[in-house]
Amino acid sequence: MLTNRQHIEPWNTFIRTEKIDQHGAELLATVGCRETEQAAGMQICIELRHPNGTVVAKGHAPIVNQIAELKLNVKHPELWTPETPHLYQAVVKLMKKKEVLDAITQKIGIRTVKVSKEGGFQLNGVTRKLKGVCLHHDLGPLGTAVNKAALIRQIKMMKAMGCDAIRTSHNMPSQMQMDLCDSLGMMVMAESFDMWVHPKCKNGHARFFKEWADRDITNLVKANRHHPAIVMWSIGNEIPEQWSQEGVEISTHLQNLCHQLDPTRPVTQGMDHAEDALKSGFAQVMDIPGFNYHVDKYTTNIQQLPKGFLLGSETASTVSSRGIYHFPVVPTDNSQYASYRPDYDPKAIQKRDGQCTSYDVEWCPWSNLPDDDWVMQDDYGWVIGEFVWTGYDYLGEPTPYDEYWPSRSSYFGICDLAGLPKDRYYLYRSKWQKNDHTIHLLPHWSWGTSTQEKGNRIGQVTPVYCYTDYPEGELFINGKSQGRIRKNPKERLDRYRLRWNNVIYQPGELKVVVYDENGKACGEQTLRTAGKPAQLKLDTWTQHDQPVLKADGDDLAFVTVSLTDADGNLIPDANDQLRFEVKGAGSFKAVCNGDATSLEPFTQPTMRLFSGQLVVIVQAARQQGTATLIVTDEKTGFQKETRIPVVNSFR
Repeated sequence: MLTNRQHIEPWNTFIRTEKIDQHGAELLATVGCRETEQAAGMQICIELRHPNGTVVAKGHAPIVNQIAELKLNVKHPELWTPETPHLYQAVVKLMKKKEVLDAITQKIGIRTVKVSKEGGFQLNGVTRKLKGVCLHHDLGPLGTAVNKAALIRQIKMMKAMGCDAIRTSHNMPSQMQMDLCDSLGMMVMAESFDMWVHPKCKNGHARFFKEWADRDITNLVKANRHHPAIVMWSIGNEIPEQWSQEGVEISTHLQNLCHQLDPTRPVTQGMDHAEDALKSGFAQVMDIPGFNYHVDKYTTNIQQLPKGFLLGSETASTVSSRGIYHFPVVPTDNSQYASYRPDYDPKAIQKRDGQCTSYDVEWCPWSNLPDDDWVMQDDYGWVIGEFVWTGYDYLGEPTPYDEYWPSRSSYFGICDLAGLPKDRYYLYRSKWQKNDHTIHLLPHWSWGTSTQEKGNRIGQVTPVYCYTDYPEGELFINGKSQGRIRKNPKERLDRYRLRWNNVIYQPGELKVVVYDENGKACGEQTLRTAGKPAQLKLDTWTQHDQPVLKADGDDLAFVTVSLTDADGNLIPDANDQLRFEVKGAGSFKAVCNGDATSLEPFTQPTMRLFSGQLVVIVQAARQQGTATLIVTDEKTGFQKETRIPVVNSFR
């Protein structure tokens, strides 16, 4: 980019909300300039424009030592929140008399962030619990290169679940991702390092930390501090120095640097050794003490924290595979073997299938179930929220199958690697989503009928769960009641779930009716045993809220392919091999089925269904036309196509 010799420095320009009260909002603008120290008569002028385009505040100030500072007052401001992500435009001009030498436009949100013992986490003075997820750096089958449509899909899927915050892991986020969080309304913990001086691995960032740490933090903060979505900075994750005085000193130094560059946001980091971090004073240093897992230690931790609050900076690590259900249903932290009898024989390693049950009762030795975190958040005001590991499955870290071939991606995700919701998505939705009700039954109801090849469970105990925000439900099989039950706050797995643990499987119709606090029937959901495979079903998602693509060569359509019977019921154990062809104004980009054990390449136009589904990604061409996706089932011969308009502009 070319500029005048005398110009505005975007990274040294920061417009921030100083306070919000009944009179309005007061903003402080600091604008950095270059090559202006010898120039007389130069000043900075700012116009602040409402989201509707009207000018709501303006001001000007002289440049002193290449910096201009001025205050802007906004009456009746539209505040930025995840529910109302209003963005103003600040037009900043470098003027010499009436001549404009340089100008930049910066989007800002008017909002304040505060964390305290009395109020917990407050946005614009309103206390709220952080309902966050951790997002790793990759976009599943697309790899690590950023793509706007893919990022929008991620964020919108999480927001629909009720999530209001993400934690970036474990490096500087892209500007595109932060722009989208601003506009879509998603709070962010922006994270920096996964290690400091002491290495976790041979070729990690520890090699460069002493030389680059200050520059990295400076770049992180300066590049991103104008984003209203960012509500806190993180200076580290599970840092080995937690136990040491060296760690205390580095924490203090990095946090102070963040404060110097941005006095408006608190600083945190995720600690995974609470006892060591508290004993050394490492935890007490932080604006927001963040603890990874060990929720059972929260009540001990809080007694040693003068600030009087803590954050679940990384929680849950519950593991599951979409559409896979293991029996018997046994809550366990040894989830490689949860699908087998409690007296499992470790020598029978061939029995492992590389999958985790979607009953959501399996976690890792260091972690816990979602229910455990919610108990602490609901019962104790000093727990200010959580960031779940993770919102989506990601490439690598196939815990608990780290040594099992061919597992190659994680099981932690609330959504799988293809971006398809697991059952656990609806568990979180039932707790977090306050704008809509949730009713979700599991497992599927197609076990070993004449049309199914495996899993015959007729006459066997098959527990049924319902994830719902309603307190009570009644279950029916083929019209016969299986009992009416109510959530029980005294039981670990019954406070946030409805469970019928002794259901005997019979093919046919599974239905739940849910009731509100007054006993009024408020909704229902029905599952039916699938018949013979009869058709392919294609559902298209794009960022435009309609099945259409922009002719820019980058836009993506995500097409969910399902194998169903004639009535549209999913064939839940289908693993047919599918082929894909894209004609016209688009091309095949990638495909993913969400199976952590699949070694089929994402970039080849063929893949097996996993639990009856997969996602095909179609990329738009640079010219207008129609992109036609043709899907062929090699086993059944079924074929289905969908046509996606590719246009230059939208009405």
